[in-house]
Amino acid sequence: MTARLDGLTSWHADWKRLRVAVLGLSVTGFSAADTLTELGAEVLVLSESASEEYERLVPVIGARLVLGSLDSAPDELIEFAPDVVVASPGFAPSHPVIRWTQDAGIALWGDVELAWRVRDKVVRADGTPADWVLITGTNGKTTTTQLTASLLVEGGLRAAPCGNIGVPVLDAVRDPAGFDVLVVELSSHQLWYIGRSEPAGQLVPHSSVCLNLADDHLVWHGSATAYREAKSYVYRNTRVACVYNKADEATRAMVEDADVIEGARAIGFDLGVPGPSDLGVVDGILADRAFLDDRRNSALELTTIADLERVGLAAPHIVQNILAASALARALGTQPEAIRRALETFRLDEHRIQVIARHGGITWVDDSKATNPHAAASSLKAYPGAVWVVGGDLKGVDLSDLIADAGRTASAALVIGASRTEVVSAFARHAPEVRVYEVATGETEEVMTRVVELAAGIATDGGTVLLAPAAASFDQFTGYADRGRRFADAVRTWIDRGSADDTGGSPVEP
Repeated sequence: MTARLDGLTSWHADWKRLRVAVLGLSVTGFSAADTLTELGAEVLVLSESASEEYERLVPVIGARLVLGSLDSAPDELIEFAPDVVVASPGFAPSHPVIRWTQDAGIALWGDVELAWRVRDKVVRADGTPADWVLITGTNGKTTTTQLTASLLVEGGLRAAPCGNIGVPVLDAVRDPAGFDVLVVELSSHQLWYIGRSEPAGQLVPHSSVCLNLADDHLVWHGSATAYREAKSYVYRNTRVACVYNKADEATRAMVEDADVIEGARAIGFDLGVPGPSDLGVVDGILADRAFLDDRRNSALELTTIADLERVGLAAPHIVQNILAASALARALGTQPEAIRRALETFRLDEHRIQVIARHGGITWVDDSKATNPHAAASSLKAYPGAVWVVGGDLKGVDLSDLIADAGRTASAALVIGASRTEVVSAFARHAPEVRVYEVATGETEEVMTRVVELAAGIATDGGTVLLAPAAASFDQFTGYADRGRRFADAVRTWIDRGSADDTGGSPVEP
């Protein structure tokens, strides 16, 4: 069977009679099942739950669905005796079914490896499949993926953002319109599965970047070392440009250690003056010293900080994302003029340092997508002196370093969520000078109303209230978007009412 699997590296290979178990039935799991049945494989889908739509569609596409507990390998899976298991990225390495798969010696793929194997379903005019650009990092992945795709499209290429951004890679690969470039956002979970790939399934990206590295998803991976190792897979087999963050030593080390295709270049970026083969900032100008002939003595202007300020893209961490995206786009031939034009119309997603309102001398900012300390630190540096709304489910992450550093710049902190005790204690130990208020309600409908009422009574004229929780949201909300929407709704309600009480939180004594 190993030899046969090694030969499955094309849409046009013989996938018939292959038995594949698909774990999970979210959008990713369904895209895998749909692809495999179209290829002619025999597919068994296993999931603990499913939406009504997917439960109805699985038999329609020709697959079999088993719903129920996956605390161990179910009898239906064992009897099916799959040749391959394709797991949705939510399944951690420690999951019982993943361990059963590995112990049984069964091939284990993620959806990204499957997409790479069948990437030639739709090809370009020259008969070759789309180039792949890979993007990962603890923070900034989605923004950089969207930026890169926008820059490439403005430069004349057919480019699609996909992967962890919300559109499964398999859907992009199968899109009949076809693309020149797939810009693939990869989570550490997806990269861990890529790391299982044998040579036949290993990706060979055109270019790749790890934007930054900070502790996250440690429970899923088991350790910070395992998390870093998963992130490092983004550079493996890169052909043209390995883009890294000069301000983050971990990403430099990943590039130095990476097994890449001969001729691949290391391209650095940061907010400082760029050296040859780097992108950076000189006197307020975003400059490229990597993709020009005389890069030792000259540079190309991409845009300016002043221009970015006019369109709300001048926060330091967003400028870093722009530099990374520009490096990836330049590696594919996008001209500086196209980059400048694309940035004039690019807008950030909701819940990413989004200004909700300016009213009564207060600026309200929603960065609910800041779900870990690294992201929250970037927001606090963009808004020093803000009233900081922080907390949620910490997922085992310690906020001590964040609070001792960037947290000290907050004028006050409003602590929400299931991990309030840990957050309040961290302030007491590392930033006792910051006023801390605990919003103790556990009712989802009330949390943000109380946060806004309290913040409005604390914030000074000309000040900012910043939602940058540094934590996951599932303790009180359905996701970071729900958390952000409820914050925005509460702000607008407060504005419409024209006043606010300063109750709703309990001051924490230093």
